[in-house]
Formats: sequence, structure tokens, C-alpha cells
Amino acid sequence: MIPLLHDFEGERVLVFGGGSVGLRKACRFAGEAEVVVVAPAFDERVPAAEMVRASPAADEDAGTSTVAEWFDRVEPALAVAATDDAAVNAAVERAARERGVLVNRADESGERDAGSVVVPATVRDGSVVASVATGGLSPALSKRLRERIEPELDGAGRVAEAAAELRGDLRDRPPEERRDALRAVVDSDRVWRAAREGEDVRATAERVVEETLDV
Repeated sequence: MIPLLHDFEGERVLVFGGGSVGLRKACRFAGEAEVVVVAPAFDERVPAAEMVRASPAADEDAGTSTVAEWFDRVEPALAVAATDDAAVNAAVERAARERGVLVNRADESGERDAGSVVVPATVRDGSVVASVATGGLSPALSKRLRERIEPELDGAGRVAEAAAELRGDLRDRPPEERRDALRAVVDSDRVWRAAREGEDVRATAERVVEETLDV
């Protein structure tokens, strides 16, 4: 599998399952996508999601909505199968593949078919995102590694913003000078300290550039 970042803004995510796993997935996407959670019962509610109390069947069953019907109703970009019914989860995967929709099965690990999605453990600081995945083999390990990475990213968003601004200021410099200056900024302990302590990151970064280019 190849890690990719996907922008879900304006898209819909359809989650089947109202237990702890399904709701955790719903919370994960609710900040960016429109999330619809379908389940017969919910452990709790996700305020930013549409919670629908229903028991969709894997296949056609008189008087009961089917998984496929929910796909046609919601038209999701991603579907999450997080129920405790393997037949329903398989129906979610089947309906997704028939419609070219990305799918994440929470009840599977290891090798995945094309079109499958593994939701990684993620750390975010501003525009900087770092994710860890084990291919679904060990969510506990993903979580542990995320916790180890998280302190390293503290302030990274502010450093990225300062570097982006300086890259524009240095556009008339020779490529090698621009590269050396920007590397010095992101490697600078002073810049990182300023970012983490709420100081003026841009001013600190400018001083590092001046020292690097001897201007």
C-alpha cells in the first residue's frame, strides 16, 4: 500500500456501525467531511455527524433497507464498515467496489485489495501532518508510534509557515543559496524554540537566513 493524503472537504463519508470503532472513525472524518453514521444503536453521539438509527441488511430483505440502498442515498466518497456483522461488512465492501467508492473495513487486517483504505494514526500541527500505519496489523502499535512522534511535531506548523514565507522572499536568490538558507531555518534549534514558546518565528528565521547567507 502507498500512503496518500486525501482532501475530503465537501465529500461524504458513510459509516456503518455505532459502536466504539465506528464512532471513532466518524469523529476522525467529521472535522472535514459530511459524515453519516448508520446503525441500529449508538454507544454515544458524534455532534458533527448525522446519526441515523437503522439496521440495513446485507441483501434484499422485505421491509428492510439494504446496504446498497444507503450507498445510493448518500453517495459517499468513502464507506467505513465497522459493524459486528461480517455479512454486513462484506456487503459494504461489495457495494463500494461496485460503485468505485473507497472502503475501509475495520474488521480486517493485513493484505488489502485495491481500493481499500487504512485509516492511519495521525498527528497534526497546523498544516503539518504525520501519519503512522501498520497495514491494519496492530492499531495499538500505530497509536504508540503516534504518541512518540507527537512531541517532535510541536511547533512544526509555525516553522512551515515561516519557511514558506521566506521561500517567497528568497525567490531571486540562486537555487543553491535558497536551498541552504531554508535548510538552515528548518534545522535551527532557535527557530523551533521560538515556534514552541510562542515567539516571533519569522523574525528568528530571518536572522538565521542572514547568518547563513552572510548578509
